[in-house]
Amino acid sequence: MPSAPLSPRRVKLLTYNVRRCLGTDGTLSPARIAAVIAQTGAEIIALQELDVGRPRSGGVDQAEAIAAELGMRVHFNAALTVLEERYGDALLTPLPSRLVKAGPLPGLAAKPHLEPRGALWAAVDLGEASELQVIVTHLGLRSAERQAQAAALLGPDWLGHPDCRDPAVLLGDFNAVPGGQTFRRLAGALADLRRAPGIASSPATFPSRFPLLRLDHVFARGPVRPLSLAAVRTPLARIASDHLPLLVEVEVDRAVARVAHPAAA
Repeated sequence: MPSAPLSPRRVKLLTYNVRRCLGTDGTLSPARIAAVIAQTGAEIIALQELDVGRPRSGGVDQAEAIAAELGMRVHFNAALTVLEERYGDALLTPLPSRLVKAGPLPGLAAKPHLEPRGALWAAVDLGEASELQVIVTHLGLRSAERQAQAAALLGPDWLGHPDCRDPAVLLGDFNAVPGGQTFRRLAGALADLRRAPGIASSPATFPSRFPLLRLDHVFARGPVRPLSLAAVRTPLARIASDHLPLLVEVEVDRAVARVAHPAAA
């Protein structure tokens, strides 16, 4: 039986590479990152390059510190773990949410010393028993590495998993510019929200002081319609990290979710 139609839900999503909260002025400040985010009104926030318990960042749990400043809950995935130190990505939201999966993405067997990469999948409650599947990631620096990681994200463990039902979004720092192989592969399977009808510009996000490259992206599948999309170019955002945040407001058609509650991995 088809899912019952419900009223659409507007939601603001933001993806932001925070570079361990180290600004272009040399200041280390999770509070400043939180202030940048707070100004946007985003409800679903994907963060990359967070330090947790690392001496270089004062031993702070940056994911929890930013979430506390914003009054949000956090899901964190450590792409890199060394003893008690962790480094990775997070999803923050004030909305009810559940972690579905967090884990590594493939690297290159011939290059075992490349920085590990991972992804985080959470189901965010949009109300009226409806969920948005959200996958946060940060891909590698080498083309072959990114292509393997994109294939994994589109495969049966992530977006191709039977529990990853529409609507779904994939967002993060892909280290991939439009036109490259990795970007084309993702845009061939998902909707690139920068190119959707009604979106007038395709803003660059890196480097933050003089942005030239489009490395941060939001892709969607299912009934997700972008209403606006922009790089956050406030004076504070220009110095808080070496990336600008990418903010997109979408309208999501909701249907009653058939929640399977898959086990977290």
